[in-house]
Amino acid sequence: MPKQVPPPDPNPRKPNLRLPAGAVDSHIHLFGPSSQYAFHPDSRYVSEDALPETYIAMQEVLGLTRAVVVSGGGYGPDFRHLSAVLERFPERFRGVALLPETASAAEIRNLDRLGVRGARFHSPKHGGSIPELSKQTASKIADQGWHVQFYPYRGDLVEYADQLMDLPNVIVLDHFASVPAEEGVDHPSFQTLLRMLDSGRVWVKLSGPMRCFQGDPPYACVTPMAQALVRHAPERLVWGTDWPHVNMTGRVMPNDGDLVDLLAEWVPDPETRHRILVANPCELYGFEPPAAAGQG
Repeated sequence: MPKQVPPPDPNPRKPNLRLPAGAVDSHIHLFGPSSQYAFHPDSRYVSEDALPETYIAMQEVLGLTRAVVVSGGGYGPDFRHLSAVLERFPERFRGVALLPETASAAEIRNLDRLGVRGARFHSPKHGGSIPELSKQTASKIADQGWHVQFYPYRGDLVEYADQLMDLPNVIVLDHFASVPAEEGVDHPSFQTLLRMLDSGRVWVKLSGPMRCFQGDPPYACVTPMAQALVRHAPERLVWGTDWPHVNMTGRVMPNDGDLVDLLAEWVPDPETRHRILVANPCELYGFEPPAAAGQG
C-alpha cells in the first residue's frame, strides 16, 4: 500500500539571495489533478496535488523563471501527465521523462517537440516504479540527442559508473549523485563522480540535499561536497529544489527559500552562480538564453 507523503511548506520564504534573471530550477516534480492522473499501482507513495500554478507562484517568490519537470516516480513510465504540462507551459518548462522500453521513435519525437530533453533511470535499490537503466532505451533517445538522467542510491554510483560511461548519451546525475554526504568528499562514490566529471560528458545536479543526507536542514555536511563540485567542474553543474519534496515522512520539510539561500555558501561567486543557474541549464535543456540576464 503506497504511503501518503506530506505536502511541501505552503509558505515559501523570500530568499535573502537575489537570483540572476532567467534562473532555472532544474529539478521539480508535478502531480495532479488527481481526478485526471492516477498514481502507478507500484508507486511507493501518493502525493497531494502539486500543480503547475502552485509551483509558478512559488517561483515568483524565490526569483525563478523557468524549471525542468522530471516526471514523478509516482506515475511510473506513463508520460501523459508530463506531456500535458509541457503542452500548457512551453516557454516556462522543459521535461525529463520516465520511458517504457516500448516507447516508439514517434512518441520520443513528439516528446522532444514538447520540450523533453532526457530520460530518467534509477538504481533498483530505490524501489518504486521508475525504470531501471536500459541500454536499449538510452540508444533510442541518443538518436534524438537526449541525455540519460540517473539517480544512484547511497553511494552505489561506483557500481554503475562503467555502464553509464559506455552509453552514447550525455549523463546527468541526480541529487549530488546520491553520495552519502555525512561520509564526505573522500567517499569512493564521490571520487568516482569526480573522475566521471573529468570525461566532459557528465553533469551533476546540486539538488535535493535531503536525498544525500538523512538529517534535517540546513544540511551542513552537504556544503563541502557542493563546494568541491563547484571547484572541480562548474561548467557542468545545474541546481534544483526537488519541489514538492516527496517522501519526507517523519522528517523536517525544508522551506524552499532556505534551499535557495544555501547557494550563497555553496556557490559564493556571483559569476559562477549565474553559470550554474542560467547558462548551464540553457545549454543542457535548450532554454532560450535571457536577453539581459543580470547576475546576482
